[in-house]
Amino acid sequence: MNTSPIKIIVTGATGMVGEGVLMECLNDNRVTEVLIVNRKPSGFNHSKLKEVIHADFFDLSPIEAQLSGYDACYFCLGVSSVGMDADTYYKLTYTLTLNFAQTLSRLNPNMIFTYVSGSGTDRTEQGKLRWARVKGKTENDLDKLPFKAEYNFRPGGLIAAKGAKNIPGWYNWLAWLVKLVGVFMPNGVSTLKQLGRAMLQVTFAGFDKQDVEAKDIKQLAAQYPSSQH
Repeated sequence: MNTSPIKIIVTGATGMVGEGVLMECLNDNRVTEVLIVNRKPSGFNHSKLKEVIHADFFDLSPIEAQLSGYDACYFCLGVSSVGMDADTYYKLTYTLTLNFAQTLSRLNPNMIFTYVSGSGTDRTEQGKLRWARVKGKTENDLDKLPFKAEYNFRPGGLIAAKGAKNIPGWYNWLAWLVKLVGVFMPNGVSTLKQLGRAMLQVTFAGFDKQDVEAKDIKQLAAQYPSSQH
């Protein structure tokens, strides 16, 4: 188990998932610095927090110097395939993610990279669901990069943290349904607090599975040392 202080990069902090993960990173005493990379200002302020505003995630060359020297990356940036054409979804899900990860693996070869994928992702890349095939290809190719370790987090339903500000409009209408599903299918739903703590747990202690499902997220979160908050 690693006990040394770490520095983390978080993407997607202006979204619900990234914000939840970011809050857990900032609250962890073992994390000395968190860098968030966004297209627009996040509005967050914290003594540990650094922020880089960069519009083009397909060309990271202008900010490469600011991406070096980190121990982990929690990649929480993602889009829904609903209503999106196939080429655009592929570009924003696969191409963008791999470009960011390839850059980080070159700059930080000892980095642990965690990717927020999705429950039902298709590693065979042969299934009927387009989004699952694209996510599967993304996971497969992330696995080939020379990181110290790479994990694919596949949460099902996610329950937002109380007081979160980056909540999409649809969530306010469907939050009750997510919680209800959690009652009848507890292994299909986790909280964003659990997701963030699970990412921190695999960073410090590792895990025997590369593809981390919702039930694994809960298991890892339960192992997270509460003394670190």
